[in-house]
Amino acid sequence: MVLKFSPRVTGIEISGIRKIFESAGPDSINLGLGQPDFDTPQHIRDAAIRAINEGKTGYTPNTGIPELRTAISRKFKRENSLSYTPDQLIVTAGASEALHIVMQALVCDGDRVLCPDPGFVSYASLATIAGGRPVSVPLTKSLHLDVEKAKSLMTGAKLMVFNSPGNPTGAVEDKESIRALVEYADDKGVIIVSDEVYEHFIYGKKHWSPGTFGENVITINATSKTYAMTGWRLGYLAAPSEIVGQCLKVHQYCQACATSISQYAAVAAYEGDQAPVSAMRDEYKVRRDLLWKGLSDLGLEFAVPEGAFYAFVPMKPALAEKIIGAGVVIVPGTAFGANAPEYARFSYATSRENLYRALDRIRMIMDE
Repeated sequence: MVLKFSPRVTGIEISGIRKIFESAGPDSINLGLGQPDFDTPQHIRDAAIRAINEGKTGYTPNTGIPELRTAISRKFKRENSLSYTPDQLIVTAGASEALHIVMQALVCDGDRVLCPDPGFVSYASLATIAGGRPVSVPLTKSLHLDVEKAKSLMTGAKLMVFNSPGNPTGAVEDKESIRALVEYADDKGVIIVSDEVYEHFIYGKKHWSPGTFGENVITINATSKTYAMTGWRLGYLAAPSEIVGQCLKVHQYCQACATSISQYAAVAAYEGDQAPVSAMRDEYKVRRDLLWKGLSDLGLEFAVPEGAFYAFVPMKPALAEKIIGAGVVIVPGTAFGANAPEYARFSYATSRENLYRALDRIRMIMDE
C-alpha cells in the first residue's frame, strides 16, 4: 500500500528543539529545553492531591471549571489590566493547544499568518497545519519587533503572532511598539495572537499585554513557565466572545477539556501565594547574568536578555555543532526560522552548577 499524507503535515518538520534534546547523550548538559528546573510549588501540588482524594477526576465543562476561569479572569484584571469575563476564556491543554485551536478556528486556506522570525518553533507550523501561509516578520538587529516591517506586511493578512518576552530572543517589547502594532493591525483587520507565557520573567523592564490597546487581540498564556507546571499541560486563551465560540468547537473535538486535576491545581496557583514566582524570577536573573558574563568572557558578544530564560547568541553553525558535540545541548538558530542561521539558543532554566559546567566545556572548545 502506498500511503499519501496530507501536505499540511508533509510540509512541516519535527521540532528542532525536540530533535536536539532527544538525541542528547547521558552526560550532556541540557541548555536546550525551555523547562524550569524548579519543583511545582507545594501549595499547588497539595491542591492537586486534594482534588484526587475528593474524586474530582472526571470530565469538566469544555471551557474549564468555573472556579479556574474566575481565577484567571481576576488574574487578568489584577496583573494585566484586562477585563476578560470567565465566559471569554477557554482552558486548554497548555498554551500549545490554545495556539492550535486559534489557528484552526480562524485561518482559511491560503490565509497569510505573520510570524516573528526568529520566533518560537510552533507558530509557522501551526499556521501551515491550519492551511494558512506563514509569512516571516524579520526582527531588528537588536532582536526586537520591527514595527515598520510588520506594518508593511499586514495588508491582506489574517493573523499576526506576537510574543513578548520573546522565545528564543529574550527580548521584551516596549509599550509604544506594542500600541503601534495593535492599532495598525486593527486598521488593517488583522488579529493579534499574543503569546504571553513568559510575562513574569522580566528583568528591569515592564510587561505590556497587547489586549490593553485594542479588542483585536487574542491573549494566550499558561501555568507552565510561571508556576513550573510544564508537565501539567494547563493553558488558556482569552478573546472576544464570538472568537471564543468558534475556538470552542475545535477544542471540544480535539481535546474536550483540560485535565481536571491540573485545573484544580491551577486555581491554587492563581489564587494562592505568588512568592515562589518572584523567587524563580530572581534566580533566573542570577543565572542570566552568570551565563552572559561567562559567554562574554569567551568572546561571544550579545545583548543581555531582557526576559524569559534564553540567550540568543550569534555564532557560526560550526561552533554550535562543536558545542553540541562537546555535550552541551543548545539549539541552532535554524530551528527558529530562516533569519537566524548564525545564532544558537541557550536556555538558563537549569542550575548554576550546570551553567558553570557548560561554560567550562565551551571554554575548552574555544581554547583549541
